[in-house]
Amino acid sequence: MDPAFLITAFVALFVVIDPIGLAPLFVALTAGMSPQKRRAIGIRACAVAIGILLLFSVFGTSILTFIGISMPAFRIAGGILLFLTALDMLFERRQKRREDQADGEDTDDNEPDDDPSVFPLAIPLIAGPGAIATVILLVGQTNDTAGYFAVMGVLMAVLALVFVMFLSASALERMLGKTGITVVTRLLGMLLAALSVQFVLDGLSSFGLGS
Repeated sequence: MDPAFLITAFVALFVVIDPIGLAPLFVALTAGMSPQKRRAIGIRACAVAIGILLLFSVFGTSILTFIGISMPAFRIAGGILLFLTALDMLFERRQKRREDQADGEDTDDNEPDDDPSVFPLAIPLIAGPGAIATVILLVGQTNDTAGYFAVMGVLMAVLALVFVMFLSASALERMLGKTGITVVTRLLGMLLAALSVQFVLDGLSSFGLGS
């Protein structure tokens, strides 16, 4: 396998998935949770993302074509879902739900409804439309089994970096403090809102409806 292609694949996946940028998002989405809970959420999020990206690497666009969904439509849907998460972060709805759960008999038993591992961490923050499209493109550039597994190796390396950044979330939270986390959550909520709108605009542009 051409080393230059593997480097290109790594850079492309690293930029699209953005492990460094996901760390503060993980802190904001899991604020107040124990390190054990955060580790479990990180493992679950990465596992789900791996499963999704592997699925699309094997079947690619044929999955979306079979069920009549185009990649632009998929991008628009991801943007809308991400925007709802941004609203939660901006208006502290997530924190309010946690406070309500704390009034119950067992907080841990109630928390799964507020588990961010599948959405929005795995989908669409890790395995979003961009990552899916990138994986499909990279696999399409290979012409043998060795090339496919090389791309999958690069993907696993990037997701391993994502998990390492997730594990550093507690230290990052201690460094920022409660006030810092509140400020970061608000700022990231605004950025997520902007990113979600960009997803929608990109999807509309692919349909020829945007500039």
